[in-house]
Amino acid sequence: MRPSPSIAPTDRLDRDIYLVLEDFGARAGCSWRETDEQDTDRKTIIRDLLSGQYTYPVRIVVFNAIEGHSRDATSEIADELAEAVAASNEITPALQAFVEANATRPFAIQLPLPLRGPLSSYTPPIGV
Repeated sequence: MRPSPSIAPTDRLDRDIYLVLEDFGARAGCSWRETDEQDTDRKTIIRDLLSGQYTYPVRIVVFNAIEGHSRDATSEIADELAEAVAASNEITPALQAFVEANATRPFAIQLPLPLRGPLSSYTPPIGV
């Protein structure tokens, strides 16, 4: 007996789909954010997190219904966010807390060092 074809188009669903659980506060609680289908890829989720689309992210899951798997992607996304933030030095306090709580690698922002005057005027101390 031949299996019947799927009624769902598999070409657009055969990919990893990322969803973000967000905390909306004590009154509203946590909820999976409603997202357009085309905005559920990894690159878009990271871009949206960095731009402040998600205020208080709690958990990020990834699933692929065609392949039949799902997993928690919170730590790997937090690691990727930490790398992106290290390059730009811009992060909201809530996103910084999310990264610090979930990243598996140390999170450190390199703060810019203010320089005063031209570098050519520096002379090292005598004996150094």
